[in-house]
Amino acid sequence: MTAETSQTLDRGLRVLKLLADTDHGLTVTELSNKLGVNRTVVYRLLATLEQHALVRRDLGGRARVGLGVLRLGRQVHPLVREAALPALRSLAEDIGATAHLTLVDGADALAVAVVEPTWTDYHVAYRAGFRHPLDRGAAGRAILAARHQVANEPGYTLTHGELEAGASGAAAPLLGVTGVEGSVGVVMLADAVPERVGPRVVDAAREVAEALR
Repeated sequence: MTAETSQTLDRGLRVLKLLADTDHGLTVTELSNKLGVNRTVVYRLLATLEQHALVRRDLGGRARVGLGVLRLGRQVHPLVREAALPALRSLAEDIGATAHLTLVDGADALAVAVVEPTWTDYHVAYRAGFRHPLDRGAAGRAILAARHQVANEPGYTLTHGELEAGASGAAAPLLGVTGVEGSVGVVMLADAVPERVGPRVVDAAREVAEALR
C-alpha cells in the first residue's frame, strides 16, 4: 500500500476477487483468514458491498458475488444474452418449447434471455426480466441443487405447475462459470416433461457455460 491508495477500497476489491474465484462462496471466518483482518472488518466490508448488490449472502451465511457486479458494465447483460442465444435458439427449436437463461439476483431467479420456438402452434409466454423465488420453478431449483451437488456433475430439475398452472419446466445449472450462478431451461404446456428433454437441457447448459467462459 502507498500513501495514494485506500486500504478499505483495496480490501473490498480483494473480497470481490476472492469470491469470484470460488463457486461455493466464503464465510466471514474464511474471508477473515484469507485477508488477514478481523471478522468485524469483514462484516463491514460485506455490508457495504451488499448495499451495492456487489455481494450477496445466502441463508447459510456464505458470501457470493452479487449480480450488481454484472450491472457495473452496461453491456454485460447484452453480452451474456448474445453468448447464450445460439444454444437457447437451438434448444427451443429442438424441443418446441420456450427456452431461457436464468441468473441469480439476490433471493430471486431472473430470466435474462428468452427464446420462443418458431414452429409450434402455441407455447408458454416467458419474458426476459421475469423473476421468481429461487425455490420455485425449475430454473431456480436447478441453481439451488447445484450448490449441493458434486462440482461439474451434470443434472437437471423438473417441475410442474409451480409458476404457472398447467406448465412444466426443466432446467440444468451452469457449471464452471466463475462468479456466475445460473441455469438454462425450458417451459412448456404439458402435464409432464418428455424423457429426452432433461438430457437435452443439460447439453444446452453446457454449451452456454462454454460460451461464457
